[in-house]
Amino acid sequence: QVQLVESGGGLVQAGGSLRLSCAGSGRSFSRNTMGWFRQAPGKEREFVAAINWSGGSTYYGDFVKGRFTISRDNAKSTVFLQMNNLNAEDTAVYYCSARSSSSGSAYYNARRDYDYWGQGTQVTVSS
Repeated sequence: QVQLVESGGGLVQAGGSLRLSCAGSGRSFSRNTMGWFRQAPGKEREFVAAINWSGGSTYYGDFVKGRFTISRDNAKSTVFLQMNNLNAEDTAVYYCSARSSSSGSAYYNARRDYDYWGQGTQVTVSS
């Protein structure tokens, strides 16, 4: 059974940092682009970041503005999202995702581009 399991969410004050992790199991994702999305209450799920299989190419949503960094450790089947200078607008459930096909590109920012999804981890930023 293919699974993506997120961890690292929680409550943080504005200006603080969190590091999210996503562990994949059930198949190898070492040749697949992986991404992070988020969904705030009453809003659609939006693209946050993506990384290609090697980590050599990354892609971010416009709102990130240099505050977040996506990375991966293929040996551990894990992708990370380092989030700095958080603000209240970053409050959301954050979801990890993965494409089923191999690609060297990270330029996938639509939900339909991804085939596997985690259950999400809540990030709450207090102002």
